[in-house]
Amino acid sequence: MDRPQPHAAPLDEDSPLFAIATASELSGLHAQTLRQYDRLGLVVPQRTAGKSRRYSMRDVVQLREIARLGGEGVSLEGIRRVLELENQVTSLQKRVRELERALADELVNRPGARVFAAGEGGVVPLKHGTRPTRQTSVVVWRPLR
Repeated sequence: MDRPQPHAAPLDEDSPLFAIATASELSGLHAQTLRQYDRLGLVVPQRTAGKSRRYSMRDVVQLREIARLGGEGVSLEGIRRVLELENQVTSLQKRVRELERALADELVNRPGARVFAAGEGGVVPLKHGTRPTRQTSVVVWRPLR
């Protein structure tokens, strides 16, 4: 008989999963290099209650990016700036998705808030509670021969 499992927090790319030895192996960098990058603030892993470093998958990806950029001759300060900008872009993209969801929810939850009417050559938006202006023009249609 299946017993209900305790509810665990969902894992994502920011979940602190890897000890320094595992992160070192996954990134291809020496553990001492990871400690140095932590001191410099390039990749700052989360800490356990016992102060051990725990790296997320995002941290490992950043460590690989640091190794790649360093191999191309980019200075540590240049790498720090690149990572800072990439993190800022990721954060802004996440915020945009949140705002898009909130806007979509708001539009769905306010039926009748958006009203449209057929106008000359297309559909025109109307303010809630207003009526479209009535067109009294006559259009004569003649078929092509």
